[in-house]
Amino acid sequence: MDQRRIPTSGESLPVIGCGTYIGFDHAPGSPEYARLPGVLDALFAAGGSVLDSSPMYGRAEATTGELLGQRPAFVATKVWTSGRDAGIRQMETSMRLLGRPRIDLMQIHNLVDWRTHLATLRRWKDQGRVRHIGVTHYTSSAYGEVEAVLRAEPLDFLQINYAFDDRDAAARLLPLAADRGVAVLVNRPFGGGGLLRRTRDLPLPGWAAEIGASSWAQVLLKFVLSHPAVTCAIPGTGRPEHMVDNAAAGRGPLPSPAFWADKAIG
Repeated sequence: MDQRRIPTSGESLPVIGCGTYIGFDHAPGSPEYARLPGVLDALFAAGGSVLDSSPMYGRAEATTGELLGQRPAFVATKVWTSGRDAGIRQMETSMRLLGRPRIDLMQIHNLVDWRTHLATLRRWKDQGRVRHIGVTHYTSSAYGEVEAVLRAEPLDFLQINYAFDDRDAAARLLPLAADRGVAVLVNRPFGGGGLLRRTRDLPLPGWAAEIGASSWAQVLLKFVLSHPAVTCAIPGTGRPEHMVDNAAAGRGPLPSPAFWADKAIG
């Protein structure tokens, strides 16, 4: 799988990871839980390493920790509460559930009480408890505040929504992240799933072969990865076959942003 560099640390990340929202919110003994080791196997077999979770994702952190064990991975999660002490408790719980004494990326989810948590995260980074810090959002109505934080604060990562039918982040946030040396994780790369539903019964266009895409999921992920500011896309899934398909988008030809100018879907 192709890799891209994290500007602040120089570390390289595989360009396709796995989000755990919904897909990993399952208990041991359920059929859905039984499929999840195959998802991790498919991610790692393809050369991927990024797993993104959150305390707001139900049981996802616990499931990730149980199934991941000590296998090497780039584990990201979030703090999503108000108040210094509450934030510390939540992050320590996340570390325990994930089975990680150190988190690769801790993010302030939706900018909730971000000034308070950023002060904690800077201390934790100095202490080696977290390796990278960042902020997240997934709605364009918050982009003004996200932009202000990016301009004011040195960060390692921005996690933001971006998709073929959801391009607002490309106007200001993605170029700003590149200018500020901030790596970008893309959530909702399928537009929240709507794009996949719309394309489910449509044949692939002939131009998909030009970019090495053999499925609509790969077309949509290659669109996201064609933006030079994007470091890694993290489509969520709880099915091994979908992880295999998604990961394949991280290999082979990648078009320039100009390639998409006259392309339509649906």
